[in-house]
Amino acid sequence: MNAPDRTEAFLLGDDEKKIEEKIDTRTPNTTIFTFNKEDHTLANLLRDKLLKNSHVTFAAYRIPHPLFAKFELRVQTDGEITPKEAVLASSRDLVHDLDVLKTNFTREYELRKMVGGAQHGQ
Repeated sequence: MNAPDRTEAFLLGDDEKKIEEKIDTRTPNTTIFTFNKEDHTLANLLRDKLLKNSHVTFAAYRIPHPLFAKFELRVQTDGEITPKEAVLASSRDLVHDLDVLKTNFTREYELRKMVGGAQHGQ
């Protein structure tokens, strides 16, 4: 069978970088970040978090081709911070939010397990 290896969708090759940064010279304070081996999931989360940053004036992403796990994130700031600093701050916020979600989910799961076990034991 000549189908590509399934791991190609998420494992980086030897010469691939996870994120590539290209400054957009047409618009001030704008950078285009290319994320390799990622899809809409991360792109939409990052875009949403970036738009909540008061220094970000524009944030959007596009998928160049649906068969390749890659997206381009365009970020423009007001000049107070760089687009790279905005992406880093948004990424840290996103990791924190996901950690809170994990903690709350685990707590709820354990509580339901204890209550369910108590009901079945009667």
